[in-house]
Amino acid sequence: MILLAALAAPVAAVPARADMPFLVQSGPLTFAPLVKKVVPAVVNIAVTQDVEDDDTRVKVPPALRGTPFEKQFRERMRSRKEQMLGAGSGFVIDPSGIIVTNNHVVGQADKITVSFSDGTELPAKLLGSDDLTDIAVIQVKTDHPLPFVTWGRSQDVQIGDWILAAGNPFGLGSSVTAGIVSARGRDIGAGPFDDFLQLDAPINPGNSGGPSFDMRGQVVALNTAIVSPTGGSVGIGFGIPSELVAPIVDQLRTKGHIDRGWLGVTLENAPGGVSIVSVDKGGPGQRAGLHAGDLVTSVNGEHVDSNRGLIRTVAAAAPGSTIRLALQRKGKPVDVLVVVGRRTEGPS
Repeated sequence: MILLAALAAPVAAVPARADMPFLVQSGPLTFAPLVKKVVPAVVNIAVTQDVEDDDTRVKVPPALRGTPFEKQFRERMRSRKEQMLGAGSGFVIDPSGIIVTNNHVVGQADKITVSFSDGTELPAKLLGSDDLTDIAVIQVKTDHPLPFVTWGRSQDVQIGDWILAAGNPFGLGSSVTAGIVSARGRDIGAGPFDDFLQLDAPINPGNSGGPSFDMRGQVVALNTAIVSPTGGSVGIGFGIPSELVAPIVDQLRTKGHIDRGWLGVTLENAPGGVSIVSVDKGGPGQRAGLHAGDLVTSVNGEHVDSNRGLIRTVAAAAPGSTIRLALQRKGKPVDVLVVVGRRTEGPS
């Protein structure tokens, strides 16, 4: 009782200072104009696999379990010789029918079905996918131009900026949520190129592959993962920044796969740059004269301050191209030209 009384005691008002401007004026009164602009380009993706056994039990994807759609899904799938592998989201980036999603959404599907907000369903084919970044590109055929969205500049996104996420949470379809960017540059152990935006807009199973928009209606992130002890949103979601997604999508559209650069060295973070721990025998680094103990400070004049940043920069270089590394070797500056090799699957 004494504590409650103390808490209820009046507090003297602090006078406002006229020389201190408001840092936040107001939030948006409504997201409705933004939603109307972008939602027609956001799609739901269903992935199935053919089965031969008529008695195969229907497996419900996690995104539909416990939802009103679970019973409908079971009845629908029992009449077909196919098994649902998953459900997710995607977004159209070209009116001809090019759609971006996550690789883990489309997986090893025999059949991909895309549903639009107007109820239209179209079959899709996989144009290309990339395991290391969890990005995939699919395509539908259509006799008319489709609504589409454009890439925004994720490098301009600041912590605290508004964000709008759209997708297919728990199979509900055409759902949007809003929040802010909570952090940048998150490494969640998903792969060697982790550089996620952390979002607090509610993202749930089924949102994977969907877009997050800035307030201009441009895509600044590809929603990919959540951290949750319950399986649902607890306000910690992760999206791949558009500056990383867009160039990979361009390669997948044209070639169906990603060619990545490789140095053939083992790296670790160090004060002032990135230290080379070891050099692979016969690799590009050894051929260029790199040594264990070298401290890499920049690539092609751009400063590097982490091993992840250096790996991403080298990976973005075309195999066979030449890059210039600025080093500190035994306290002396050294410039080394390296002909980049081709990265294969694996941790190196």
